[in-house]
Amino acid sequence: MVRVLIIEEDEGWKATLSRALSSSYHMCICSNEIEACKLLDKEAFDVILLEMDMRPGLSDQINLIKRFSQTPPYTPVIVTSRSEKAELIVKAIKAGAADFIAKPYSAEKIRLAIDHGLENKSLKNEIDYLRRQQDVIYDIERIVAASPAMKNVISMLKRLANSDSTILMTGETGTGKSLISGTIHFNSPRRSKPFTKINCANIPETLLESELFGHEKGAFTGASKTRAGRLEQANGGTVFMDEIGEVSPVLQAKLLRVMEDKAFERLGANRTIYSDIRIIAATNRRLEQAVADGTFREDLYYRINVLRVHLPPLRERRDCIEPLATHLLSRICRSVKKQVDGFAPEVIDLFKRYSWPGNIRELSNTIERAVILEDDHVVHLENVSLPEHAQPQDTGRDAGKDIRDSERSSQHLQDHEKELIVEALKKSLWIQKDAAALLGVTPRALHYKIRKHGITHPRWYKNN
Repeated sequence: MVRVLIIEEDEGWKATLSRALSSSYHMCICSNEIEACKLLDKEAFDVILLEMDMRPGLSDQINLIKRFSQTPPYTPVIVTSRSEKAELIVKAIKAGAADFIAKPYSAEKIRLAIDHGLENKSLKNEIDYLRRQQDVIYDIERIVAASPAMKNVISMLKRLANSDSTILMTGETGTGKSLISGTIHFNSPRRSKPFTKINCANIPETLLESELFGHEKGAFTGASKTRAGRLEQANGGTVFMDEIGEVSPVLQAKLLRVMEDKAFERLGANRTIYSDIRIIAATNRRLEQAVADGTFREDLYYRINVLRVHLPPLRERRDCIEPLATHLLSRICRSVKKQVDGFAPEVIDLFKRYSWPGNIRELSNTIERAVILEDDHVVHLENVSLPEHAQPQDTGRDAGKDIRDSERSSQHLQDHEKELIVEALKKSLWIQKDAAALLGVTPRALHYKIRKHGITHPRWYKNN
């Protein structure tokens, strides 16, 4: 049962509170702050009701509110008072009171205040828990970095996290740019502030501007109320803009102003909004080429390319494959509630020799599928499904035909990758979702590759 500590001098109000709360809560009633402090040293309570008035001992009461509300774990303090003076209310709320109720009050009102206080306590506890979980997830020391290339990235992250400059992350789809952006935020001085993600490629251009900057009521059809954008919501924190290379030239100009002045206007409004944000941008495109082609603003490129982090593809960090696979296996087993202890040696050998065009995301999908199909305590080769034409070839064949030589021949990899995607699309009747499942990558990753290679089909919409 919920435990409520009541600090009240008036005998009449003690009786009123006892009648109002005894059926739903376990109560302890004290006549003064000294009794309450002694009791709190011995017992814990879920909510505290504190009677407070404008009197010589007001400063002691204010300090008591601060002590009660700031001592972990969070305990909501509801102040009751005969006075409704603004000065008293302001002091109580500033000290940390969760609510202020003027006397006389009804039984329903005090019960409602207690319920609200308990709800706020639950939310605060949940937020604290999630933040602790995020600190574990985004722990730099727990990122798998067995290869020299990834060790260099980790060394760079430790230096960049404490800065406040804009970061540009580059790397192929599925290399973990989103995870690394979170790692930077949650190891930075902004860790207690919002971390907002937005994928510029997943949101239609007509809606992306509203998502970023927000809009006023009536700004466009369907805008039934004013809405704050992601940049405004992240004030004080970090914004991760994935696939920034897909942003239209019109939005690029507006983003340039955000980078320079941290200022913008909502759609349909003239009032300037300032938001203190750190931007981490990411792309799998070569922005230098986009600048040369005139599809990406040169001035914006220089603004986002202050600090640069390149995430190597999985085929360039083969030393990481086995520990990564082990880590992913453990996480996936918890998710699907199945016990699989490891991989057969031939599976690890296959993983190390495969080129992984979908990188870590493809590896994760492959392991998840294998875990679901596996009946033994280890993953066996027959349950590992990789695209047939991407399997490693016999070592006696010509090296130019071996997919492992893609590391030494990027053009060969590109040509082979396009052929592989087209074949999967044909087998799936050009349905991208089914082709992605066949290839072991997400639909988003496949969509990027389709656009990258310029693959088209009459059945698709023009913007695909």
